[in-house]
Amino acid sequence: MQTPNNKYEVVIIGGGPIGIACALEAEKKGISYVILEKGCLVNSLYHYPTNMTFFSTSEKLELDNIPFISNNPKPRKREALEYYRRIATNQNVNIHLFEKVNSVETKPDQTHSVKTTSGEYLTENVIVATGFYDIPNYLGIPGEDLPKVSHYYNDPHYYATQKTVVVGASNSAVDAALEIYRKGGEVTMVVRKPEIGERVKYWVRPDIINRIEEGSIKVYFESSLKEIKNKEVIIATPEGEVTLENDFALLLTGYRPNFGFLQNLGIKLSDDGKKIPQYNEETMETNIPGIFLAGVICGGVETHKWFIENSRVHAKMIMEHLSSKTRV
Repeated sequence: MQTPNNKYEVVIIGGGPIGIACALEAEKKGISYVILEKGCLVNSLYHYPTNMTFFSTSEKLELDNIPFISNNPKPRKREALEYYRRIATNQNVNIHLFEKVNSVETKPDQTHSVKTTSGEYLTENVIVATGFYDIPNYLGIPGEDLPKVSHYYNDPHYYATQKTVVVGASNSAVDAALEIYRKGGEVTMVVRKPEIGERVKYWVRPDIINRIEEGSIKVYFESSLKEIKNKEVIIATPEGEVTLENDFALLLTGYRPNFGFLQNLGIKLSDDGKKIPQYNEETMETNIPGIFLAGVICGGVETHKWFIENSRVHAKMIMEHLSSKTRV
């Protein structure tokens, strides 16, 4: 439902799958809403690697029982983009794209003023569903700002015939290493731990282990990247420093939520290093009345705990709570 003059019962920050799920639930409850998204529709998903395959099966990515039909056992990025795009258009979701939220001010009467690059919205409730893909975990080493360095990986063709170092051992790092190798790139992985992570997709982990064992992909375990130069990289290994010729460096060391944005809202974060925001697990309401969390942002730095499949329920929990407040 839409209302004039930029006044809504709920403003949803983030136009990803969980933000869209919140919108669908608001529509069913007759709650007026708007989604504000700083980029394109499902912006984070759009910036995933071109050939990415989801860990989850298609039914676990579905919203509001709308069938997600995939031609593959595990859906691919393009199929997911098509699915969420069709939901947004067919359900006439009220979403403002390429409109970044700059600030949220809580007024004395507990209403909120949401200021964006395009204007201001007045609302009783705010849902933060901004995910975690926007801010990389920087290494803080010399040369990290060189043009040859990227914290995001897109397409393997770009690295064909080139010497590429891939830092990390997560799903994204392993996928990048395998794809670049198969497109004719010379790949070296740098991994902090003594082996490839156990959370790597079960059908991919044996592949990367076999490529390492046969020597197709080089790897330095229990090592770290120390410095990046124009034509080489320096790696700290258990046996000492190693200098390699290098064309590109992919630093796929993970991402984190925008904790500064949460703190500016007044949301408290745990001080145990995990930075888990404070919220009611039954209603998803934070310590600031009328401000709610939904999706992976609930996990703090533990971004592996929440996914589309297990955080879709946040939308129902929030809207049921708001609906019950309205009835009271």
